[in-house]
Amino acid sequence: MNQVALSACIAEASPLRYTPAGVPALDLRLEHESQQQEAGQDRQVKAALKAVAFGSVAQALARQHAGSRWRFDGFLATPRNGKHPVLHIQSFVPDSH
Repeated sequence: MNQVALSACIAEASPLRYTPAGVPALDLRLEHESQQQEAGQDRQVKAALKAVAFGSVAQALARQHAGSRWRFDGFLATPRNGKHPVLHIQSFVPDSH
């Protein structure tokens, strides 16, 4: 199973682009900050990661402001020429926390 749910802020978003097949695409950098339990202890967690969205999700995300907070749902994949996984966003909703 490869499913990710992440609350994060949009730190950066590139301009909306189109794939060679004409599909809208958007590259983003997300920033997450939370408190998690690990080995019975509270831990402050910060993470920044690259993300990408395609189609109508990309078009909708392109209209959102940097710094806005969302819950992103998607999956992880490593690009052909990359070394690190990228979050492929399939849906997003306002984050209630």
